[in-house]
Amino acid sequence: MTADDASRTAEAHRLRMQRRKARIDARVAAATEERGVVLVLTGSGKGKSSSAFGMLARALGHGMRVGIVQFIKGAFSTGEEAFFRRFPEVRYYVMGEGFTWETQDRDRDIRAAGAAWAQSLDMMSDSSLELLVLDELNIALKYDYVPLPDVLAALQCRPRHQHVVITGRAAPQELMDAADTVTEMRVIKHAFSAGIRAQKGIEL
Repeated sequence: MTADDASRTAEAHRLRMQRRKARIDARVAAATEERGVVLVLTGSGKGKSSSAFGMLARALGHGMRVGIVQFIKGAFSTGEEAFFRRFPEVRYYVMGEGFTWETQDRDRDIRAAGAAWAQSLDMMSDSSLELLVLDELNIALKYDYVPLPDVLAALQCRPRHQHVVITGRAAPQELMDAADTVTEMRVIKHAFSAGIRAQKGIEL
């Protein structure tokens, strides 16, 4: 590449970035509404809960008070539970029954999910909590352990500034329609399929 070619390439890049910056600045300037948002993290890929807990860490970094309700998981200790329970700014509730295939008892699962949902409602009425994670709630909705209309109504009635993150596979369409942000995570490759057990710091 000659010096003239390099100069033209550099100038073309500068102009593209200048136009891109103008578009982004205009979108930022137009986003004036400030309120709590509902985020749904769904799909069959790994990382839904990990993303939600990353947001919790970010919120704590900003001095926010947060709440966590874990549906489905809970029969075994996880790294995120051990970590986040250290903080007085965190309210943490675990359903405690584990995965649905562990209990093999639908009535027991419904009771446990109902107790977890009651905790969720209590947190969603607590205006001091600025971010709430309802981990694996989508699984409880999939199996009809928690009524979807109740969830949609609670999201509408929560404090205006409160953010809610809902994780789990198979999010119902009505919930995704009601959410402000929806991310679907897709499996491309997973170590478990190759016979590698769940690892501390990665899955546990």
